Amino acid sequence: MTSKYAGRVNAPDFTVGLEWLNTKSPISLVALRGKIVVLDFWTYC
Repeated sequence: MTSKYAGRVNAPDFTVGLEWLNTKSPISLVALRGKIVVLDFWTYC
């Protein structure tokens, strides 16, 4: 049985110059390949 989620996702890489929290250096999508990632978006309002 083939997963309906199998395939390729052509997502753009993160913009250069973003501010990263709790990391030593910027992160790229290539570095995250094959890992589970949780993104938390928030605002200060």
